[in-house]
Amino acid sequence: MSKLDTTGRVLSGWNPEEPESWDAGIAWRTLAITTFSMVIAFCVFFLVSAIAPKLKLIGFDLTAGQLYWLTAMPGLSGGLIRLIYMFLPPIMGTRRLIGISSLLYLIPMLGWFFAVQDTSTPYPVLLLLSFLCGIGGGTFSGYMPSTGYFFPKRLSGTALNVQAGLGNLGMSIIQMVGPWLMGFGLLGIAFIAPQREADNHAIFVHNAAIFFVPWTILAAVLAFTLLKDVPVKANIRQQIDIFGNANTWCMTLLYVLTFGLFSGFSAQFGLLINNTFGASSSLAQAGYQNLPLGATYAFLGPLIGSLVRVAWGPLCDRVSGGFWTFVSAVGMAITLGWAALYLHPDSPSAFRPFLWAMLVMFFFAGIGNAGTFKQMPMIMPKRQAGGAIGFTAAVACFGPFFVGVALSAMDAAVWFWICAAYSALCAIICWIRYARPGAPFPG
Repeated sequence: MSKLDTTGRVLSGWNPEEPESWDAGIAWRTLAITTFSMVIAFCVFFLVSAIAPKLKLIGFDLTAGQLYWLTAMPGLSGGLIRLIYMFLPPIMGTRRLIGISSLLYLIPMLGWFFAVQDTSTPYPVLLLLSFLCGIGGGTFSGYMPSTGYFFPKRLSGTALNVQAGLGNLGMSIIQMVGPWLMGFGLLGIAFIAPQREADNHAIFVHNAAIFFVPWTILAAVLAFTLLKDVPVKANIRQQIDIFGNANTWCMTLLYVLTFGLFSGFSAQFGLLINNTFGASSSLAQAGYQNLPLGATYAFLGPLIGSLVRVAWGPLCDRVSGGFWTFVSAVGMAITLGWAALYLHPDSPSAFRPFLWAMLVMFFFAGIGNAGTFKQMPMIMPKRQAGGAIGFTAAVACFGPFFVGVALSAMDAAVWFWICAAYSALCAIICWIRYARPGAPFPG
């Protein structure tokens, strides 16, 4: 075995499973920089969900269906981009992967910055910009396997869920700080005229798009100067062996449940509240006043799910990822059915139980996200685990797209019951294969 050498850009003799061939400082530094970039990535991924509820208020002539499609497009492109990124870690290496990806986030940020300043911007252009926001979600399938190369299996649950959980916080950050940023002129660009709401109130929608530009440039600089690569190389043909492992497909089903529905409902949560209980709902047409604003609550779902994912990583290391994924599937089945009961409200009082049902659902989704990312490094060989993480994440990334399309095409309650049934099916699969006593792949 060659001696560990950390002096060059490529680490020599690196083997996290052997203490003398592993450097914890390099591993945790890689985690920190990659996570910083991933937080920005998810801010980009969910940028449209923060901006979309404001577009009609500032003069864009868009229907509810068009707004659902705008918030769905990042999920479509994010999933497609993840199918590419899942192959890149052993081809590009960590340093270039994180550095170049960070710079790519500038494209949709700058595009939306200019587009929202002109209400005559054509709808196809807005769709294209929404599609480009998928870059933020797509890079996840490269970031996670790349970071996985730096940690031993005993720490995989903690490390990967710290990165994924904190990275997912970007979804909540943009939805939480977006409305605040839109309320005043940012230092340095206050000369740009604000947009105007229907009541002539000044609103700076472009701020939400431009605020993170300096931070993503910083992420790129940190990546190019401080990150290193591990000697893991494989071409695309070698990497597709993951599809011969049945666990790849089973874990994909489970991650579509935990992250696909989590990200999908997170992206659509604000619009769903507005269209079911808020200003665009039948309750508003019936004359009810002081109805809830989707933007007030949109950040809560991704915030809860992301923090739970971080907290449950160490628990998955101590117990079993499969057990917690099973708990998640059962919990999501129950809470999605609970929420479905309140999607045809006859009074505003239905909003509170619906909100609680959704928040508990996000809690269980966070547990499942932690469980699945503990399972894959434990039940599969290291390189295959990295590829499987990338592939399952790619498929699950379509969540915002399919949830958005479903909500625009069918009754919301019907879609919720379909999701509850899918959750129950996943619970059965997880119990038989991963969670029951004597399961073949306990993980």
